Amino acid sequence: MYSKKALSSAILAVILAQSAIAQEEPQEQIEEIVVQGIRGSLSKALDIKRNNIQIVDSIVAEDIGKFPDNNVVEALQRVTGVQTTGRGSGEVSTVSIRGLTDVHTTVNGRDIFTGAGRSVALQDIPASLLSNVMVYKTRSADQVERGIAGSIDIKTHRPFNFDGEKIVLAGRAIYGDQDGKTDPNISALFSNRWETSAGEFGALLNLSYVKTNYRDDTMTAGAVFPYFSANPHFAYSPYEMIPNNYNAEGVGDGSLIWQAGLENGLPYAPGSTLNIGGEAVDYLLMRDAVFGTSFTGKRERPAASVSFQWAPNDELEILAEGFYTGYKNSSQNAMWFSNTLEHGDGNIDIPVIYDGTVVVKEHQGRNNGGFQSGDYSYGETDSYLYALGAKWEPSDKLTINSELVYQDSKYTTDFFAMRFARTAYGLDVDYNNKDGLPSLHFWDNPATPSLDESDMAAIGNWTASTIWDNGGGNSGDSTAFTLDVEWHVDNGFINSVKAGGRYEVRGAQEFTRGQDSSSVAGISLTDLMDQLVANGAKGDGSGLIFTVNDYFDGRADIFDSFITADGSYLLDNADAVRAVYGLEKENVYKTFDIEETSAALYLTSKFSLGDDISGELGVRYVSYEQDMQFWSETSAQSNQYNYSEGKGDASKVLPSLVVNWNVTDDVVARASYTQTLRMPNFADLNALQYWFDPVTSIPYGTGNGGNPDLQPTESTNYDLSLEWYFAEGSSLYGAWFKREIDGLVIAGRKTVTRTGDDGVTRPYVLSAPVNAANGELSGLEIGFVHFPDYLPNALDGLGIQASFTLLDSSQSTPEFDTDGNISRYVDSKMAGVSDSSYSVVLAYDKDAFEARLSYVWREEFYTGNEAAIFANPIQFWSRPERSLDFQLSYDVLDNLTLTFDATNLLDDVYQSYYGKGNQNLFNFGNAVYSKTYALGARYSF
Repeated sequence: MYSKKALSSAILAVILAQSAIAQEEPQEQIEEIVVQGIRGSLSKALDIKRNNIQIVDSIVAEDIGKFPDNNVVEALQRVTGVQTTGRGSGEVSTVSIRGLTDVHTTVNGRDIFTGAGRSVALQDIPASLLSNVMVYKTRSADQVERGIAGSIDIKTHRPFNFDGEKIVLAGRAIYGDQDGKTDPNISALFSNRWETSAGEFGALLNLSYVKTNYRDDTMTAGAVFPYFSANPHFAYSPYEMIPNNYNAEGVGDGSLIWQAGLENGLPYAPGSTLNIGGEAVDYLLMRDAVFGTSFTGKRERPAASVSFQWAPNDELEILAEGFYTGYKNSSQNAMWFSNTLEHGDGNIDIPVIYDGTVVVKEHQGRNNGGFQSGDYSYGETDSYLYALGAKWEPSDKLTINSELVYQDSKYTTDFFAMRFARTAYGLDVDYNNKDGLPSLHFWDNPATPSLDESDMAAIGNWTASTIWDNGGGNSGDSTAFTLDVEWHVDNGFINSVKAGGRYEVRGAQEFTRGQDSSSVAGISLTDLMDQLVANGAKGDGSGLIFTVNDYFDGRADIFDSFITADGSYLLDNADAVRAVYGLEKENVYKTFDIEETSAALYLTSKFSLGDDISGELGVRYVSYEQDMQFWSETSAQSNQYNYSEGKGDASKVLPSLVVNWNVTDDVVARASYTQTLRMPNFADLNALQYWFDPVTSIPYGTGNGGNPDLQPTESTNYDLSLEWYFAEGSSLYGAWFKREIDGLVIAGRKTVTRTGDDGVTRPYVLSAPVNAANGELSGLEIGFVHFPDYLPNALDGLGIQASFTLLDSSQSTPEFDTDGNISRYVDSKMAGVSDSSYSVVLAYDKDAFEARLSYVWREEFYTGNEAAIFANPIQFWSRPERSLDFQLSYDVLDNLTLTFDATNLLDDVYQSYYGKGNQNLFNFGNAVYSKTYALGARYSF
């Protein structure tokens, strides 16, 4: 849908304007960012905070290529008000500002994205490319309006930042204890500038390559359903799952027995009953399954930044830049899954129940179905950004900036999965054996002495089952043109006036393919391997088996090893696997194609009232228009598709005001009022619906779709801050803030009875996004940085960086009945928001030594809702999270530094549960991640 016409038009506009095409720099940007040591970097960050008209925090490189972190997300965890989470795959991947994850990201002031998303995968940006990172907690009208949480601007190096030639080489070897491998993290910077008869030229190239092997192990106690007790209703069997309508068992009138997806789940007090045919019948709440994974993989991230600067005279500076981030990831998800309850056949002993509840803690079972799944995926991303711009200052009162930016980002993926299946002889299960960790043991059948049925790694216990062969990806492109004009007035009250605009044409597309087959289900694994070899698979077929050892690091009462299909073998021998299962490779097809045109105009004015009060008043007008096309496959054999198209639009006027008061020479107070918004994700606009039959014993299917009528989520923001700079490089500062958020996008739900692809008529729970919730977030953050100069010589160089954030969030979320109507509103916390969090960094910087010990903690937090088909409380909560990292460096020579660092030293189990306060009664997930240790060296000249 997106054509080259937009690019041509934008280039023509630049030529006709005859303006210097330039990179916009914030007024307060400090050009020279090379500082030495931890103390120098913290002092520089405080200078940026103090001199900026907005409320900001920042991190600054101690020296070129000397961030001790692997990526931007890890580097941000020490910033006041910033929380990082989503640990896994050898890193943390999610950043929130003051509890909210909707963070707008720019690189050198330019909007940036990954694939068809609206934001960039921050973890794809290596820390070695950074010069500094600005965290904007308030927003000027001249900045892009998106990002309710705030905005992060990543600054890369430029040649005019250095006096002359600069070369830096750095490398680290990183060891992860879970995967047991050592990986490289290398970077190089080459920069120089020259005086010529045509003016001054500068060129810079910054390269980075990071490889990470990782392993994460998880254990999960499944979701909860109501089951009959030993004395069921006459139409059912003991310990049989209670259906949520009568027709599921062929009795009654089809009315509702119990409703799934309630905020607090079904009642679990002793004596709780359900009405079945007018009879009050007691019930038990039991899990239907337990499962776990061992997730291993290898990830590679190449990245590059190139910058050319030309200053033909003192009035004009021209800039051309390119920015590239790459991502390659191959992963094997080895999953085991066991049903713990089978329906209506008496295969359960008398269960053990938590005191004062009807919730089952442990029991035994017989003839339990289960599977092992080997899921292999390969994903690759290539994202490019090109910018051409300049800054023209024809006089000391007028500055004109203009820039043309083109981006292209593409993500592709292939996925292959195979299940092995069996029916276990019997099992003992405890859903919470130890502080949230389940326990599971299988029984050996004495009647089969040649086979140990308790051995999860025995090939003879498993038969072939279903395969899934999927792939696809998404892509995005954008052409943006900006023009900014600033006039310095100096008439007393008004200091400057700035006006400008931004025009962008953005394209987003998504592609997919998918098929599955169970045609050879039930044959032995040895027969399956023979058939694979007969159809052209490499080797003798034994490569099909992937074995997990030392499962969950020996921390739980569970089996030590298990087998799954080796996904890389499946992908390498995909044609042979398809042949055995009677499939042919599918072509990808497009699921959506969206073109979005956006325009923004703004006007700001900086003012002052005397010597001590200053500020900025602005207004920004934004407009979005979308042309949308959607497809869904109805028949792969005949290439038939459903098709839909639509249009969307949104516009908004966004005022902003910030006032700064220099209370004393050392104290600064700030007050701010701003409005921001978040545009809907492109994938959420899809008008079509997709249905999925159940793949486990759950008797309900699911469905999902989008909503082309989604509108932006809007936020009105209030901020007050007070900053005391009591010594050189030291500060105590605090801020109060409030966010009033309207139109939060949540999943609306209704139940639809339909016939699935397997020919079974059953209920399906359909989810689709709607603007149906509002929220409010307020809080207080406090930061402190200090390197005392009064310590004795032995402690000289010791300093502290600390921050504390206190949040209060609320969200009014609708609950839906089976017809999709809102039945009531439930007040809850906002997802991802911890009520409190803090970080403490003990730093040492003296002579040739630098060291930093960083501790980060956040309180338990609500993370989102479970699928609406279960009887447990629907909210997911995470237990408190903490991490401890250490960095050490030693300057062997003036230009040679050796480093050591270690992460995740506390080595905790990360845990989640259903419903606030239910960490033991309704425990859910448990995960262990790697500790890492790294040795490195950095050489500059």
